[in-house]
Amino acid sequence: MKIYLVRHGQTNLNKAKLMQGRTDMPLNETGLAQAHKTRELIGDIKFDAVYASPLSRAINTGAIVGNIDPSQVMVDERLIETDFGKYEKCPYGSMGPAMTLYWALPEIFKAPKTVETVASMVERASSFMKELESKEYDNVLIAAHGGILRAVNGYLLDKKNG
Repeated sequence: MKIYLVRHGQTNLNKAKLMQGRTDMPLNETGLAQAHKTRELIGDIKFDAVYASPLSRAINTGAIVGNIDPSQVMVDERLIETDFGKYEKCPYGSMGPAMTLYWALPEIFKAPKTVETVASMVERASSFMKELESKEYDNVLIAAHGGILRAVNGYLLDKKNG
């Protein structure tokens, strides 16, 4: 099975440099163009399955990149973005040292009290990936978010390296 990971395209919160976790913000024009460009770069790959977070920016990115109707995207709650708690919609530069350090190096620094932990994200990613491994797909696309995709990528690297 070949697994393709894609982060959603840009939203207006991304453009404004605001923390965007579980706020359901659609792709903006740039984000739509990014998704279409990614589809173009992928070429003629046909995906047996396209999975996405339940947030519209991931579903629409998955649909565009996967070249399918959004209704055909398989939505999985485990792929939702990190819960940023009280830091949701905060400007990147004014989160304070605890969140800034955690966001930069979550493997080293502890999550602030209202923020989802790395352990929680790893658990969600591992659960999803173990279930995915039981499927008989050739090509799978996962459209999600930076935080959870880091955890998915870590799972894949651990599997590869034994």
